Amino acid sequence: MLRHDASLQWAVTLLVIAIAVITVRPVGVSGRGLAVVALLVVNSVALLARHLPPAFPHRAALVWLTAGVVASAGLLEVSSSGSGYLFAYFLVGHAGYRLALKPALAVAALSSLLCGAVFYFYVGPDHQVLTWTFGLSTGIPVVAGILGRGRQQAVEARLQAAESAERAARAEARTAVLTERGRIARDVHDVLAHSLAGINMHLELADALMDTGDLEKVRAAHNKAQSLVRESLKQAQWTVHALREDSLPLLESLTAMIESSGHREVLTVTGAVRELSAQVTQNVLRIAQEALTNAARHAPGAEIAVELTFDAASTSLAVRNGPATGEATASVGSGMGLIGMRERVALLGGTLTAGPLTEGPDRGGWQVEAVIRG
Repeated sequence: MLRHDASLQWAVTLLVIAIAVITVRPVGVSGRGLAVVALLVVNSVALLARHLPPAFPHRAALVWLTAGVVASAGLLEVSSSGSGYLFAYFLVGHAGYRLALKPALAVAALSSLLCGAVFYFYVGPDHQVLTWTFGLSTGIPVVAGILGRGRQQAVEARLQAAESAERAARAEARTAVLTERGRIARDVHDVLAHSLAGINMHLELADALMDTGDLEKVRAAHNKAQSLVRESLKQAQWTVHALREDSLPLLESLTAMIESSGHREVLTVTGAVRELSAQVTQNVLRIAQEALTNAARHAPGAEIAVELTFDAASTSLAVRNGPATGEATASVGSGMGLIGMRERVALLGGTLTAGPLTEGPDRGGWQVEAVIRG
């Protein structure tokens, strides 16, 4: 569109110059004819200069447009016929487009004054109405120039707004990608880090026990590694569910998860159950999964209690276990599970607390509680 407008403007400029060259007389190499030729050249250069880039200094533009208006009035004075007056109309119109309001109006007033004066001396005092009409008409194009400048500025503003919106959309998309990468990284860690570390430890133990010849201990380490593999497969299944975009039913999924960990009827639901967003549901399930895994690993044989509470402004999940009754493997894992749970809750604008239980029937155990707004 802009390229089309530029081509049209060039065509109009060249057409005005061509009409003036063909119609303005006298033309010669001396005297009045030479003056006409010189003023034609000055007017043509001034009209061609309107195609200079917008970054051209405004003060220089004011000088050239003023000189062009004076030259167009001079051409009207020295020529005896032709359409030299067209230069005045187009130069004044361009002044309204390129210059600020006050300088543009000053150029228009100068054009009306000079062209009106020349026309007055040409037709005489008996045609004052015609003189005033012609003089004022040479200044009117400034209005068209001002309106054109306003339209151009509006177009540029819309283009800048569109570019800004596009940059914002790209930035938002990049942020969403990075957030999703972080979520997937946490999910992969939650599934693999502890399990692989435990499997590796028991396989190394089995390898070390081979030299002792104690086949019972070797078999026990091997069986433990196998149980960790089965546990990892269960966790992977839940991770696949959590990574899906569609929302899982929270209560059914949480109940199935708890039962798959070997516990039944340990879930307590308080408050009016309501549907949560897919993001909240997925993260609540992942927090529950991590808390149950940690309880099974660090407090084997302990009783488990899970509480899901729906308040008016928040949803909370508490996973509590008593003291271990079997041999714990607290050294297994990377220590990043609790950090991952905190990150999940923080992304949802909630809080997470975790620590040992110092009183009550579960004294000596551990509790993880996540509180999420909404």
